[in-house]
Amino acid sequence: MALFLLFESASGHSLFLAHGLDEIGQNTEAVRSSVSDLNRFGKVVKLVAFHPFESALDALNHCNSVSEGLMTDELRNFLELNLPKVKEGKKPKFSLGVAEPKIGSHIFEVTKIPCQCNEFVLELLRGVRMHFDRFIKDLKPGDLEKAQLGLGHSYSRAKVKFNVNRVDNMIIQAIFLLDTLDKDINSFSMRVREWYSWHFPELVKIVNDNYLYAKVAKFIEDKSELAEDKIPALTEILGDEEKAKEIVEAAKASMGQDLSPIDLINVQQFAQRVMDLSEYRKKLYEYLVTKMNDIAPNLASLIGEVVGARLISHAGSLTNLAKCPSSTLQILGAEKALFRALKTRGNTPKYGLIFHSSFIGRASARNKGRMARYLANKCSIASRIDCFSESNTTTFGEKLREQVEERLEFYDKGIAPRKNIDVMKAAIESTQNKDGEMEVDDTSAEVSVKKSKKKKSKLEAAEDGEPMEVTNGDASEDLGTEKKKKKKEKRKVDQEPEQENGVNGFNTEQDGIVKKKKKSKVEDGEDLQAASEAKKKKKKKSRTEDDE
Repeated sequence: MALFLLFESASGHSLFLAHGLDEIGQNTEAVRSSVSDLNRFGKVVKLVAFHPFESALDALNHCNSVSEGLMTDELRNFLELNLPKVKEGKKPKFSLGVAEPKIGSHIFEVTKIPCQCNEFVLELLRGVRMHFDRFIKDLKPGDLEKAQLGLGHSYSRAKVKFNVNRVDNMIIQAIFLLDTLDKDINSFSMRVREWYSWHFPELVKIVNDNYLYAKVAKFIEDKSELAEDKIPALTEILGDEEKAKEIVEAAKASMGQDLSPIDLINVQQFAQRVMDLSEYRKKLYEYLVTKMNDIAPNLASLIGEVVGARLISHAGSLTNLAKCPSSTLQILGAEKALFRALKTRGNTPKYGLIFHSSFIGRASARNKGRMARYLANKCSIASRIDCFSESNTTTFGEKLREQVEERLEFYDKGIAPRKNIDVMKAAIESTQNKDGEMEVDDTSAEVSVKKSKKKKSKLEAAEDGEPMEVTNGDASEDLGTEKKKKKKEKRKVDQEPEQENGVNGFNTEQDGIVKKKKKSKVEDGEDLQAASEAKKKKKKKSRTEDDE
């Protein structure tokens, strides 16, 4: 049986014929040794046909179809023209060797050409790839390398397709840069304070903010030139006239040393650098907020932009964060403490990056762990909605935030929170109403959850508006006043026949029968005692007579 080899290269499709081979008993090691020798390999494998690609775009389309396991129309025409025709009802006397089994199965389904992919075929294709430039004579020495490089770049670009508006890599870089800027601004502002305090030490106690301190230091320059005519300008910078007057009075009686003009110029330049960094930090924070609202709006509305961005950057991407269970998300950022606790068999950490959320700070000390677990659960839900939903909405995040607020009130005051299923129903209805779609029917909003009949009745009563009181989220009183009335009527019906027969609900006839029975039993007991005493006396008499 003849063996044809299909080889896909960056320049085009080619078809080779491997003749004079006995597949039975072929050893792959022997084939590997013979492939490296072109003289031996060229006698066995020969080029049958070659179809070049028309352009780089055509080559990219063919490469994508091969990677997906699909046969293009051009490849089908190329095979049908250059391979022997297969007659209906007869087995073909040849087979086609391919490198990818997926495309081989698709070729067989469409054209009924038998395909095979094994170690023997792969070794032959490796030899074809090694000596491909020798088989095609029209190729120049550098043409094949250029085609491979261009196709590799275009193919990798096509594989890394992304939505420009939803790129979580920008969030990761922005939050890293924001943390770095915070550290740099703090260290630089402390350096400005130390440097300028040699000249004007009283300014540190008057102005506490780092940005305002750098701005005031740049404005004052030399304290000896500071006069009352500069108070309006200082009030514009500080926003407080009293502080401006205090600065002017402190400059008059300052104990600092004088600085040379060159030193003052350096202090001004460094203060300007700190101001520029702080302004850039504000712009970067605004950029982070906009990106979080585009990529993860529900997570941002639930836990905040900064904490949400830290969670995404620590997980690696929004998709990785969505794949994490809530127990993993709860301790993201506390891996060292977790492994140390596992090693020393101590207490595992309760929270990681989630600790920076305001919800954990508002919870009491005994409820921080439970609050962290509940918040991690809601964050995992929000991240999955952001990752896999097509619509960009913050409705779910706002509803989840309301749930966390209700849980805080439950821990503090004992007010029972709403159930998650009811909150999600309301969120779905609100999103559908916002999008202009039809309102959800009662049947479409139902969720198939296995519950007991009592819980179903309670839910129905709550939806109908009947009163339902809950204490501590666990115990619930009877629903509605109608049920109470029914119970009272049943009790009255049960008590009426008893009151007819006797007085105060007791049956006198039955009491008389019981008394008679008790009397008969007592009389029977007395007769038995008398008979037993008579027998004992007879036995004693007989014993005394025998003794005599």
